[in-house]
Amino acid sequence: MSEFRGATLLITGGTGSFGAAVLKHFLETDIGQIRIFSRDEKKQDDMRHGLQVKHPDYAGKVKFYIGDVRDPRSVADAVSGVDYIFHAAALKQVPSCEFFPMQAVKTNVEGTDNVLHAAVDAGVKKVVCLSTDKAAYPINAMGISKAMMEHVIFANARVAARKGGTMICCTRYGNVMCSRGSVIPLFIEQIKAGNPVTITNPEMTRFLMNLDEAVELVRFAFHHGAPGDLFIQKAAASTIGDLAKGVQKLFGDTGTYVIGTRHGEKLYETLMTREERLRSEDMGRYFRVSADNRDLNYDKYFVKGQVLTQAEESYTSHNTTLLDVDGVADKILTTDYVQEQLAAMR
Repeated sequence: MSEFRGATLLITGGTGSFGAAVLKHFLETDIGQIRIFSRDEKKQDDMRHGLQVKHPDYAGKVKFYIGDVRDPRSVADAVSGVDYIFHAAALKQVPSCEFFPMQAVKTNVEGTDNVLHAAVDAGVKKVVCLSTDKAAYPINAMGISKAMMEHVIFANARVAARKGGTMICCTRYGNVMCSRGSVIPLFIEQIKAGNPVTITNPEMTRFLMNLDEAVELVRFAFHHGAPGDLFIQKAAASTIGDLAKGVQKLFGDTGTYVIGTRHGEKLYETLMTREERLRSEDMGRYFRVSADNRDLNYDKYFVKGQVLTQAEESYTSHNTTLLDVDGVADKILTTDYVQEQLAAMR
């Protein structure tokens, strides 16, 4: 943790699941200060009191800033004096973004631009932004806004790199189990109520990772990122049908009810496109997709022979490792939420 010793870290959207996971990893280390930036004062108050009860010796390290990434002034106030930023603030719900797409644009696209401009102006050393698999080949408003967010990140990273200042990079990952709005807590609530589990399409596949893995991906990007890099974790996946059965294996079988695909949902998720895979680097647990650093002077580039623009296949939840029901049950047991829910039932 030497790079964080005495440093100030800002987490946008810090009262969400990712922010709580970062606090778990960083709070009792030699980090100087962690700033939580969000617009929900109730969640901030709950987090503040929770820290005072569970971590009284370290709670003073955490400072809370009310604001919105849509508001440049509130962002600038929070960023002043910050060394590093983890940018997690976003609208993430596919159906709500589908009905209110401009709200997704204002938060995910314009809000990200506000954060990055404030970071560069304040001399922040590094910014790691969080994106989603839905940004790859997007078909819904949330994914489209996140894809635009990534392009905003890469454009700002190029400008910042030319100035020799802030290093900006990006991470992209799939569904984080038991995070806000994810399906596993819904399944558990339905089972506890004695109701059948509602699934959209049993053959639909989704990547599965826990919050600790999300934090480790961001930390890896922090330590290995160059301007404009995109980091992707290799992740296992499962069908929605097997995910439901895996939850029921742990909490009880109440049956299933198929409700059909919701607005804007994909049959499978893509973490890395064919175009990105062609210029990716395999780094073990992760892929690094390097930035395209060409400028607009295309006439100075020429290629003899065949020009490759796509790899043979993208990296998707259909062609990664698929977990069976037992594998799903083991995977979801790695989450604090599931362990707490099981403990409460004993």
